[in-house]
Amino acid sequence: MLSMERIPEQIGYLVLKEDGAVLTSGGELENDERIANIIMSLITLTDTIDPKAFASDETFNKISITYEDHCYVICLSNKKVHIVKKKITALTSSQEQQQQHLPVIA
Repeated sequence: MLSMERIPEQIGYLVLKEDGAVLTSGGELENDERIANIIMSLITLTDTIDPKAFASDETFNKISITYEDHCYVICLSNKKVHIVKKKITALTSSQEQQQQHLPVIA
């Protein structure tokens, strides 16, 4: 199993049981039950999405919540909820152009 501390740009993590209980945590999310409750509510909300838009047998693999300077990545695996809070570093304009596969003009 990959150690959550080794994820690049990670500033906090939570691993939850299916019922929302914290199994492991670290960094800025260490023992953060408030965030755990918010994430579990978000996961519950995904179960009520319009079945006409999404097939009832479809479930999500990953949810990303992005802010200006950080993001939360939420994944389900082995009946556990894995949450990583990652720092977002600002890109220079040339890096942004490279990501968009545009030519870089110097």
